Amino acid sequence: MKAEIVSVGTELLLGHIVDTNASYLAQQLSTLGFDVYWISQVGDNQSRIVEVLRRAWSRSDVTVITGGIGPTEDDLTRESIAELLGETMAIDPGLEKDLRAMFARLRVEMPPTNIKQAALIPSAEILPNPIGTAPGWYVHRDGRVIVAMPGVPAEMRRMWSEQAYPRLRALGSGAVIVSRTLKVAGKGESAVEEMVRPLVSSTNPTLATYAKQDGIHLRMTAKAKDRAEAEARIAGMESQLRHILGTFIYGVDEDTMEKVVGDLLRERGMTIATMESCTGGLLSSTLTDTPGASDYFKGGLVAYSIEAKKACGVNAEILERHGAVSAETAVAMATAARERLSTDVGVGITGVLGPDELEGKPVGTIHIGVDIRGSTKAVSGRHNAGRPELKRIAVLRALNIVRRQLLGT
Repeated sequence: MKAEIVSVGTELLLGHIVDTNASYLAQQLSTLGFDVYWISQVGDNQSRIVEVLRRAWSRSDVTVITGGIGPTEDDLTRESIAELLGETMAIDPGLEKDLRAMFARLRVEMPPTNIKQAALIPSAEILPNPIGTAPGWYVHRDGRVIVAMPGVPAEMRRMWSEQAYPRLRALGSGAVIVSRTLKVAGKGESAVEEMVRPLVSSTNPTLATYAKQDGIHLRMTAKAKDRAEAEARIAGMESQLRHILGTFIYGVDEDTMEKVVGDLLRERGMTIATMESCTGGLLSSTLTDTPGASDYFKGGLVAYSIEAKKACGVNAEILERHGAVSAETAVAMATAARERLSTDVGVGITGVLGPDELEGKPVGTIHIGVDIRGSTKAVSGRHNAGRPELKRIAVLRALNIVRRQLLGT
C-alpha cells in the first residue's frame, strides 16, 4: 500500500522549524509495510492545502497530515479535508463537552476559537489527544485513509503510537519494511560506492549510499512478510558489505564515532586526553557527548598560541623548528596531553582555518597526532570547507584515527 506524508505550516516553508515529524512518520510507516512515495510541505493556505491533499488522495492509500489542527484562523487542515471530500463540518456535542471539561480542569476559560477543535465531518472519527487541546482526525472513505495529527512533535508521537498506528496496522499489507544503516569513515562516497557496486543492483534488499556529516552511510532496506525474514535478508547483505569494507565500517544505525571510540577505550581499560588548537575544544566536547565518558576521558587542553602550547608541555624545540601548525607539532601536542594528564592515549589537533592564521600554510590544512602509550602516528590533510565544517572534519578524522589505532588497523 502507498502512503504519503503532508506537513502543514508556513513556518516550515520559511525555514523557522525543521520538519522532524515527516522523518519520524516515514520510518514508522515503513514498519507497517507501507511504501512512502511522497512527502510534501505546504503553508497555511486552504486552497493550496486542498490542492496537495487532492493529489495525495488520487495516488495514495494513506495520507498522514501533521499540523494545522490548532484553534487559530490559520489552522486550516480540518477545513481543507472537509472541502476535499465535499463534507460539512459540525460541532460534535460530546467532543465539545470534553473540550470544555479539559479547560475547566486547568481552571482556564476556553477561548471561543477553540470550539473549532470539536468539529467533525461524517467520515471522520476523533483521535484523542491526552496532552494537548487539539484532537486528531481519522478519516476512512472510499478505500482511502487520511490521518490528521498535531504538528507539535510530542503530541503527534503520542497520538500516533496510541491511536493512529494501531488503526493503520489493521490496514497493513501483511508485509514489513526494515532498514539498517552501516556507517563508514576513512573513504569518500565515490570510493565506497565503487567498492560496493556489485550489491547496488540488488532489489530486495536494496542498497543506497549517502554522504553524511559523520561519514558515508550504507542503507540496506528489505521488504518481507515479517520482520524476521526482512532481517535475514539484510543480514546476508551486511555480511558481504563487512567483507568488502572491513574496519572502514565503524558503526550501525544510531552509533556515533565518539560512542564507538569510547566503547573501545572502556573495553580495553584505557583513558584518553586531548590538546587542541584550531578545533578549540570541540574534540573534548564531542567525547563528552556520550554518557559515561568519565570512564575514559580525563580532560582536554586548548592551546591556541605557541606560548600556550609551551605552557601545556609541548616540546619547545619542536615548536621552534616546525611552528604551531605541523604534523610534528600535532604529535608533540598528543604526547604532552597524554603525559600531563597521565592517560594511555593522547590526541593533538592543529591546523589553519582562516587567513588570520596562515603562518605560510594553506587554509584548510589539518594536522592530527595520536600517541598511544608512546607509539605515535600523524595524519595530515587539506580540506576545502568553511571554518565550522573544518573543525567538525578534524574531530571526526581524529576519532577515526584513534579507533583504527585501537583496532590495530
